[in-house]
Amino acid sequence: MLAGLPSRLTRLMPAERRAWAEALWAEAGQVPPGLARLGWRAGAVRLVAREALLAAKALVFAAAAVWVVHVVWPGPAGDPATAVNRLDVVTVVAVLAGLPLLARWLFGPAAPGWMARVLRFSAYAAVLVLTLAKASVEQVRDNPAALPRLSSDASVPVKDGMIYTWFVESIFLLVVAVYVAAILVATARRPQVARATLAAGTGAGLVLGAVMYTVAPLGLASHATDPWLHGFPIGLIVLLAWVLLFGGPVLAGVVAARCYHGPGSLEQVAKAKTRQAAVAGFLATAVGALMVAVLGSATIALMPRAGWVLHWLYPGQHLPGAVAYAHELAASVRADNYGMILLVFPVIGLLMGLAGGGMAAPAPPPGPSPGGGGPPRPPGQPAPDPPGGIRLAAEAGGLAASLPGFAEDGPYTAEPALPRAG
Repeated sequence: MLAGLPSRLTRLMPAERRAWAEALWAEAGQVPPGLARLGWRAGAVRLVAREALLAAKALVFAAAAVWVVHVVWPGPAGDPATAVNRLDVVTVVAVLAGLPLLARWLFGPAAPGWMARVLRFSAYAAVLVLTLAKASVEQVRDNPAALPRLSSDASVPVKDGMIYTWFVESIFLLVVAVYVAAILVATARRPQVARATLAAGTGAGLVLGAVMYTVAPLGLASHATDPWLHGFPIGLIVLLAWVLLFGGPVLAGVVAARCYHGPGSLEQVAKAKTRQAAVAGFLATAVGALMVAVLGSATIALMPRAGWVLHWLYPGQHLPGAVAYAHELAASVRADNYGMILLVFPVIGLLMGLAGGGMAAPAPPPGPSPGGGGPPRPPGQPAPDPPGGIRLAAEAGGLAASLPGFAEDGPYTAEPALPRAG
């Protein structure tokens, strides 16, 4: 049954790895026949299948990226939304394709375990979905009725608004690149981020993202924008979101610091615990911010395309065409606030994670007293005598004067006396 697998599996592998797979399979003849040889071949099949799976992942990502480009690229040539969408999709695809190679070169391959792989795959999928949804939102928002008035003066040039738009898009793309880079580094092998750290940060981020989406599925405003909690004490949900925003990273940092047990001295372990707590706090808010941005942008993008979304958001309400369009237009304008969430939340999480690591890190042992080794001397007691019963020169009095060649300014070399004249 295993005889025909090498020729089939090696076809799925990269060309530079096929010779390695064939050599691995050929060495099975040197293993004693029976269960030992069967185990060798089973292990070889597992290794070859893993290599083939890497190539399959690259093909899946390439197919998904091509499909996203195909969906986002079309649009009127003179429409500003078309230019913005094309810039976004080209930059995002380049970032997703290039940063893994750079991260592998600097920080090594992905860390072992399913947690790192799932986190990387989820981050890539979230960024692609966010790019696709944002492109749809841009097309709805690119309407003269939805564009904010820069000034009541008609002499304000339109190019000022375009400069602002390109500046905002540049910040958004930079933030997306930072998110992808941070997750790649956190899940790489060389930084040695513990699995408990990844689990604590990701878990806290999922809870924060779910609560934030419940509060603001259609962007942020001066009041809670959740339409399906009409009459419900929305203030409690908003309070819970604030508590999770600041308390979630602290809790994730404490868990990550307490679960870390690495080698090294006490000082090295304390620094490692602080680093684990910072990573957990960052992940707690980064995952939550990315989750609410993706779900909220996708919800806003589906509003004009799927009637069931409006009925789900506004249950029991009759929405004429003009009212539905007003809701869609207002939501598309408020979608920009998700970019602010992506920008601010990780900073809060990093600071709160450091605070949690400081609370969970072990306290350093009491150091020696300023006068030497041993425990500190209680106040009011004289210093003990040095070994041998000899007291300090300052306390003995006159000892320095009895030493030859010693004065108040320190040791000196006696100069020969000069002969006196006459």
